[in-house]
Amino acid sequence: MKVTNVDIAIIGGGMVGLTLAALLKKSPLRIAIIEAQTPDLSIKNTPSLRVCALNHASENILKSLHVWDDILSKNKSAFQQMAVWEQDSFAHIHFDAMDLGEENLGYIVENKVIHLALLEKVKKQTNVTFFCPDTCSHLMFGETEAWLTLKSGNCVSTKLVVGADGAHSWVRKQVSIPLTQWDYGHTALIANVRTALPHQNTARQIFTPEGPLAFLPLSDSHLSSIVWSQPPEMAKKRKELEPFQFNKALTAAFDAKLGLCALESERDIFPLKMRYARDFVVERVALIGDAAHTVHPLAGQGVNLGLLDAATLAQELIRLHHERKDIGTKANLRIFERWRKTEAAKMITAMQAFRDLFSGENPAKKLIRGFGLMAVGRLPGIKNHFIERALGVRGELPEAAKTKRPL
Repeated sequence: MKVTNVDIAIIGGGMVGLTLAALLKKSPLRIAIIEAQTPDLSIKNTPSLRVCALNHASENILKSLHVWDDILSKNKSAFQQMAVWEQDSFAHIHFDAMDLGEENLGYIVENKVIHLALLEKVKKQTNVTFFCPDTCSHLMFGETEAWLTLKSGNCVSTKLVVGADGAHSWVRKQVSIPLTQWDYGHTALIANVRTALPHQNTARQIFTPEGPLAFLPLSDSHLSSIVWSQPPEMAKKRKELEPFQFNKALTAAFDAKLGLCALESERDIFPLKMRYARDFVVERVALIGDAAHTVHPLAGQGVNLGLLDAATLAQELIRLHHERKDIGTKANLRIFERWRKTEAAKMITAMQAFRDLFSGENPAKKLIRGFGLMAVGRLPGIKNHFIERALGVRGELPEAAKTKRPL
């Protein structure tokens, strides 16, 4: 049995886990990354289904890692405006980057493009050892270290295990961290669609009686990525509809805002659930990204929250190492835990409140929604507060998310 001794073992080599490793490049900390899937290194000419809306905080983190230019060279989908409205109602609100003195409100980027840019960066780090493809079979703890046994027969000894292994986290289950969770009662249907009218670099979201439907602008001016939240059975049926029937239903649901819609990819569906780990840190273990929390995609903040988790944890680990403190104890990681639990709770609460606001077809409630959004739209202070939170320029941010200077 070969034993590898490291300071940090990151379980999960996705965007969040790789960001953490990349942010620790210049530290003397030794890192192991354990990832089950061999990455597909190919980039297709057509956009993939999985995209995310990166805000300015995430942009700054990726710029600090010198991967942003590589990402933009493969994906240039900045959006300058955002429109939100309710079907069959006067409730609507519009955001414009110019009102904030910003060039844009964010970027729609394929998950794979981000992942491969980070992977290429991290593979060059001398302080990182990859175990891929490989998975963990056992996790044991000593007084000052944790032991991971891998299915390959290798063993990793580490001061800290970081669970960056997604919503169904193996790490979280091994240490029996309970979840607060609820089912949103929706399934998201995702696809890429071509529209008769150009999207004009505007992200659009309509609230229908079935659930929210978002059109996210891609680099082709007539191509958008859609996220259509709806009851599970309806999502399953619409996934199997003939393209002509699907296009007709989608165009109607979107109020034909961009003219006729035409499906231009396969369709996929996935259930929507809120998850919030009771602890983000226990002795020798920290959770980041979807392993710690998942939120409704209606504001596109899931990846942004995960990247901020990684940046915050990296910042705290570097500080603890400089102060010659044990990086694996719960007591020493309490700052990270309180910081990120607070931010995640704020986002979960905001998403639930927004979803509850737009649920229900009672005429009185629709009237209140209409006047409420109208009031927010006419009060620049409140309106700007909402969009600045979404942009990641407000709130308590780690240094990598604030600055555009390279680390």
